[in-house]
Amino acid sequence: MKLRADFVQLYRDVHSWVGIIAGLFLFVAFYAGAITMFEEPLQSWASAPVALPPPVSLERTPELLQKALAAHPEARTDYTIAVTPEDAQRGRLTWDGSGGQVHHAPTQVMAAGLDAEGNLVVVPKTPSDAARFVDVLHQQVGLPLPHTPAMILMGIVALLYAIALVSGVIAYLPALVKTLFAVRLGQSVRKRWLDLHNLLGLFSLPFHLVMAVSSVVFAFHGQIFALEHLLFSAPVAGQHGGMQGGRHGGGPGPADHGHGPGGGRDAQSAASVTSAAGASAPVVPGLPHVLPPVLAPTDILALVTRQAPGFVPEVLNYMQLGHGKDVVRVFGYDARYPTRGPTGGFMVLNSRTGAVQSGEYMPGHQPAKFAILTSFFALHFGSFGGTPVRWSYVVLGLAGAFLFYTGNQLWIVSRRRRERQSGVVVETRGTRLLAALTTGCTTGCVAGISAVFCTVPVLPFGGTYGAVSAVYYSVFCLFVGAAFCLPGQRGIRILLGAAGGVTACVPLMLCLHGAHLLRTPEGMGVAGMAALLSAFLFAGAVKHTREI
Repeated sequence: MKLRADFVQLYRDVHSWVGIIAGLFLFVAFYAGAITMFEEPLQSWASAPVALPPPVSLERTPELLQKALAAHPEARTDYTIAVTPEDAQRGRLTWDGSGGQVHHAPTQVMAAGLDAEGNLVVVPKTPSDAARFVDVLHQQVGLPLPHTPAMILMGIVALLYAIALVSGVIAYLPALVKTLFAVRLGQSVRKRWLDLHNLLGLFSLPFHLVMAVSSVVFAFHGQIFALEHLLFSAPVAGQHGGMQGGRHGGGPGPADHGHGPGGGRDAQSAASVTSAAGASAPVVPGLPHVLPPVLAPTDILALVTRQAPGFVPEVLNYMQLGHGKDVVRVFGYDARYPTRGPTGGFMVLNSRTGAVQSGEYMPGHQPAKFAILTSFFALHFGSFGGTPVRWSYVVLGLAGAFLFYTGNQLWIVSRRRRERQSGVVVETRGTRLLAALTTGCTTGCVAGISAVFCTVPVLPFGGTYGAVSAVYYSVFCLFVGAAFCLPGQRGIRILLGAAGGVTACVPLMLCLHGAHLLRTPEGMGVAGMAALLSAFLFAGAVKHTREI
């Protein structure tokens, strides 16, 4: 059915104006989102190494635990055992060093080990917040606001994003069939931006639909998770016989606070643990209640291997809830199944008996209703299919950011042409404002994130959240201000070149201060991506021509 011309024009206007309103926010979200696919290796590189002896074996971990908990009894309520050799190098045993207090100071974690003579060695470590800042920047579409209002605004932007997608498909899809692969680079600038925008938008449409809908979910995750828990959570007593679907912590361990769907992952995990622990260690009236000892890590791992073959444990998080309600969260992944969070799932065991308390977030052991929800989250995070899918999400994220840039440029070029055709000699204030914001915000975002990782080696603790936030927004505001002070093509060339120069420093800093990261595929990927982006920005600065 062919739409009336006035309807088509209406959808085109909706697509243009909604896209203009949301485009710059979405550029920041997609560009930062592509960087977060490397969050774990960047976090490892940015954080200062821990001056600990070589990690003890898992078999000797009970000895380490006995000495550490005797010297630091406050750690009994919540401590973590690293299972994998990579994590163990940063501390086989760790616990929160803030004493449960909320501080504005950097988060401190205590790491423990045994020296060659078997003596306890405890050192504090302060993880870098650089990678976490980029993740929050992605979640909050670049808004430097408290998390709750920023997420509400992000939800509004995501709704506008969905409207722009639908209206664009209705208005432009019939015409796209005829000129699908035509990219008229040699013709007018308006046609060039139009063809690039259409090509990127059409071929990545399924990806963008998933991102739009899932972003709305994340923006209002609190209400949605509460409804999910009300509708889907099974009684705890029914979870002892096997592993059943559910909430996913999705991180390498409990230290990964604030990440995941809207930053609420730990709250979900804690609620699941508290609920699951309710059936632990029943007390017989009239008899003294003697608790069995906590199971050693090797025993826990053996139980997990029997319960879930193929699941790879990475972290054991022991939590002492009191009254016999003591649990251990086993974080890990199973490459055969999608996961609810970016990197994996977890199961909850009774830390004294080994009984399964909850498997609701266990990859591959979820009922259909939870598996459907998990698939939805996995499509947003790219937490399925292994390395090829993660790299595909990097490319799609960067292409998405460029899609929003081309949309803004197309609007600006078309607006200038209409103004000149109507006899306006000087650009209107609205056109100048959007042109400056488009150039300043996009180059400022790219340069700001690059500057964060360039300054990590010289910042205390690898960059506290406040420090890296100050670096990013200082660079961002500098570029936006320069875009208003240097209007026209000269300003665009200067800002593109400056952003390319800052981005080119990232692989240089990795070579100077991150040789160990460059020995990994992820590290080489980060360096290669930064080098390609800088070359792209330099090429844009050199070849940028007048748009009309």
